[in-house]
Amino acid sequence: MSQKENIFRFLSSIIICLLAGAIGSIFTSSSLESWYLLLEKPTFNPPSWVFFPVWTALYTLMGISLFLVWGKGVQEKEVRVGVFLFGVQLGLNIFWSFLFFGMQSPYLAFLEILLLWLAILLTAIQFWKVSKVASYLLIPYFLWVSFAVLLNYQIWVLNP
Repeated sequence: MSQKENIFRFLSSIIICLLAGAIGSIFTSSSLESWYLLLEKPTFNPPSWVFFPVWTALYTLMGISLFLVWGKGVQEKEVRVGVFLFGVQLGLNIFWSFLFFGMQSPYLAFLEILLLWLAILLTAIQFWKVSKVASYLLIPYFLWVSFAVLLNYQIWVLNP
């Protein structure tokens, strides 16, 4: 792979992930200043300012992870499966924002985030087969979404 192709894949991988975050934020921003403020939240709910830097860092790590796997060559079956799973979890990531903030449904978002959690786990397992470093880079994302599962559940319970 040439240096130009490598740079293209690196930048594309990160941009794809950041774009997913930007798409999700379209749904988020519409409810953040109104509906979300009115929800009862658990005591461990982070302050609003935490989410942007955390998600930016996570999307960047996800992009680097994708780059490391994609760079092994899509002609390899393990890579194709990993990239497919990555796309599934990225789509579920966006869809959660739509359900939680767009549809204002903590219940549906909770059900969906369980699928997202599973998809991230399967992606990390598949990435492990291609690049251990790529798999390690997904650990902070997996941990954050694990926390988000608990947070989403508590918001649903507190706001039936």
